Amino acid sequence: MPTYVYKFVETGETIEVQQDFSEDSLTEAMHPVDGTMRPVKKVFLPVGITFKGGGFYKTDSGKSGSSTASSSSSSSSSDSSSSSDSSSSSSSSDSSSSASSSAD
Repeated sequence: MPTYVYKFVETGETIEVQQDFSEDSLTEAMHPVDGTMRPVKKVFLPVGITFKGGGFYKTDSGKSGSSTASSSSSSSSSDSSSSSDSSSSSSSSDSSSSASSSAD
């Protein structure tokens, strides 16, 4: 059962109350010192822990994580090989065109 923090409106004191998820938020609670019912407001606290990045869920692990790394490395190697191929083909076409122009 989760624990919620409530703050007394008049005094600013806080208490912790265990409530089920299906229960409504409290509007009044018994003050621990004098035992009287006083108005309260629910206090929302920041999350204690956050998970950022991949690998925290069952669907994030396994082959999908390694395939993205290998595909990015293979695409970069294919990019470099295609750029070297295009530069060598353009230089060979330049030499053939210069050879044909000198033959005229």
